[in-house]
Amino acid sequence: MNEIPVKDLEPDTYFSKPVLLDQDYILLSTETPVTRTLINHLIEWGFRKVYTEGVPQQIIPDVDSEGEAAGENGSPVVAVNAGDGERLDKVRAFYEQFASFVESVYSRYVTKNELVLGEVSARIKALCEVITENRRFILRIQSLVQPHSNYLVSHSTRTTVLSIVIGSTLKLPNHRLIELGSAALLHEIGMVRLPPQLYMASRQLSPQERRSITAHPILGYNVLKEKQVPLAISLAALEHHERMNGTGYPRGIAGDKISLYSRIIAVACSFDAVTASRPFREARDGYSGMVDLLKNEGKKYDDTVIRALVYSLSIYPIGSYVLLTNGKPAQVVDVNPDNPRFPIVQIVGMRTPDGKDLIARTAETGVRILRPMTQEEVKKLSGEPETA
Repeated sequence: MNEIPVKDLEPDTYFSKPVLLDQDYILLSTETPVTRTLINHLIEWGFRKVYTEGVPQQIIPDVDSEGEAAGENGSPVVAVNAGDGERLDKVRAFYEQFASFVESVYSRYVTKNELVLGEVSARIKALCEVITENRRFILRIQSLVQPHSNYLVSHSTRTTVLSIVIGSTLKLPNHRLIELGSAALLHEIGMVRLPPQLYMASRQLSPQERRSITAHPILGYNVLKEKQVPLAISLAALEHHERMNGTGYPRGIAGDKISLYSRIIAVACSFDAVTASRPFREARDGYSGMVDLLKNEGKKYDDTVIRALVYSLSIYPIGSYVLLTNGKPAQVVDVNPDNPRFPIVQIVGMRTPDGKDLIARTAETGVRILRPMTQEEVKKLSGEPETA
């Protein structure tokens, strides 16, 4: 493999073999020319050398199987797989179907007093498989899909996904992930035993109404116990508002007396609550929500679970929009397992010479995330992508 200094690259030349950033990631396929913009971006991102077994030439070489672009997986600059858009669409469709299933679970209980745990477990098993194969896609989808008109449905759906992701990071076996996911899906079932104007309110609740809401964990536990749901799942409904320092409700228990599922759902539920939009307040960005959890004021949450959330989503959660230190807007698309402070981002409005989305790994030196973008800034993102 030959090393070529970036400063020696010449615009409008092709290489007879693919040009790589490192041993794993292709920068240019054989039919894609070097451009001045690409050279400038490589310098801007701190690259000094590229690698190839080919030689430069002025004509497009014959393209063979080696000319296919490699997929991205955290390389500093690399094109997204051609099939990623299709996978994202499939995951979106699955996510929307799953949300519809969650709605049916709650509505069937309200209208028919039916709750079939076997159906819930089967759907959760399918969700676990999708998350295993498409984790970064389903976490992005959560920020793209419009919230359901019923907040309980949206909240339970997002909390279920986050809980399973956290559980996977904690290395829970499959049967426990299914149990955890079932618990997360059903953790708010007690809400439907309250007047709808409480949990569907489009305004801030009064102090008396908030006190009424605190009955839902006990109501949920009783619902699940009546339906002979396993104790581990029923306890999660009862304890998901308990806190590690004993300040939660309804029983005020603390520490390891709170079940693991409850501790996981508490973190997932709280993160979703602060980052979800409600009629009476705007959603906070994922970074702010993550920072609040990391502060863990009063030690309300399990530190191990919070760390698992951070390593699953990064400090800047997947799907969130950020501004880079080079002034470019970007969307977080994956975590950096070596350091969750520096996630992998997709540069908004920029593509490689062969038309694929541009992916970058932020770092402590060079280009990094400056700050999260505001909702107003995100709404203004538009226009045709420029070519790298």
